[in-house]
Amino acid sequence: MLKLKRFGVSIEQALLEKFDAHIKKKNYTNRSKAISDLMRKEFVVEEYKKNSSIAGAITIVFNHHKRDLMDKITDIQHASHNLIISSQHIHLDHDNCLEIIAVKGKYLKVKELADKLNSVKGVSHKSLCVSTAEKCI
Repeated sequence: MLKLKRFGVSIEQALLEKFDAHIKKKNYTNRSKAISDLMRKEFVVEEYKKNSSIAGAITIVFNHHKRDLMDKITDIQHASHNLIISSQHIHLDHDNCLEIIAVKGKYLKVKELADKLNSVKGVSHKSLCVSTAEKCI
């Protein structure tokens, strides 16, 4: 079991009220868990900025009627097969598709892959969501 430490924090009342409203909206049961999660999130961001190993998802939205678009997306993914764990293709409507690509690797390589996918003409939106692939405090 993890050893817990208690500490006191002095904070402006208005900021605390805003924080309490935020954690209530996020369904936290106490401030301690919310503060711990915020701290971990900050450490994860610092880690991937150092090009550490990350796990995450790239999502792209595109019009599948665009000529050669699927071939280009597939070619880019095949060229980065060592980063891709899996992918899922979803038909949003008659024209638009959503591709969710699960990835794991060095942050800069994953970001480069996401940027390549986004640069393909016909891709209307890209999102990269990352988390640490290494042990987090």
